Amino acid sequence: MTAPAIDLTGVLRPVRQGNAFEETVERLLTVIKLGLVGPGERFPAERDLATQLGISRLTLREAIHELHEAGYVCSRRGRLGGTFVTYDRPTPNSADLRRLARRDADKLTDALIFRVAVEAGAAEALAVQFGSGASVGTVAGRRAAADGAGSPGAEADGAAGLAARDTLLARLADVNSAGPDDYRRLDTLFHLSIAELTGSSLLATAAAEARMRLNDLLNAIPVLPRNIAHAAGQHAAIVEAVLAGDADRARREVAEHLEGTAALLRGFLA
Repeated sequence: MTAPAIDLTGVLRPVRQGNAFEETVERLLTVIKLGLVGPGERFPAERDLATQLGISRLTLREAIHELHEAGYVCSRRGRLGGTFVTYDRPTPNSADLRRLARRDADKLTDALIFRVAVEAGAAEALAVQFGSGASVGTVAGRRAAADGAGSPGAEADGAAGLAARDTLLARLADVNSAGPDDYRRLDTLFHLSIAELTGSSLLATAAAEARMRLNDLLNAIPVLPRNIAHAAGQHAAIVEAVLAGDADRARREVAEHLEGTAALLRGFLA
């Protein structure tokens, strides 16, 4: 099962016109650094990006040009052309990151609390949707329901729920079969997809922000095989609780999982 491309609406939200260029660069860098569009993958078409960001295509092209000059993307012409990510995460300097973690210990604690609140809340909200039998708010689900044109009410809700379930299971399979080199990126996609599937763009935005605040530090700690195996069981438990509509358990499973990640982070950066 292959997961669909993650919806970027939560990250590529409209920018403020007073700082349109700078905020466009920031939004695109967030997508790249979180791995929402991975190395070798293509951004959405210019017209779609410009519409999502609420900017002119000229401003978008200026931002893309700057990212190209900095080595993050390349542009190709032709039918199969577009803007492709060329950024490959460098090996982090752990010593520098440890100094940063010690200097900004309060900010690190704040970011960890923020992440638990957002991601546990997202899992709880998604479980409520599955448990209620109402249409799950996922973009993928809405598209699936639309594809069955003429399918009203309960049938459309059913199509949305099945699409959401399939997306979540595909993300779970991806991260739990990932090797060390791609684990962090696929783990990000798994966690962000839970917020995305709720259908709340505000929640998706908050989840992406929470991950971005910790991204460099998470990338600095080694990916341990035993930790991957343990996390795989926790990921499966989260999905099981969400699909069962058990909101309390979904929140608890996410909180326990993230506390383990926080413990590793504190240990390696101490």
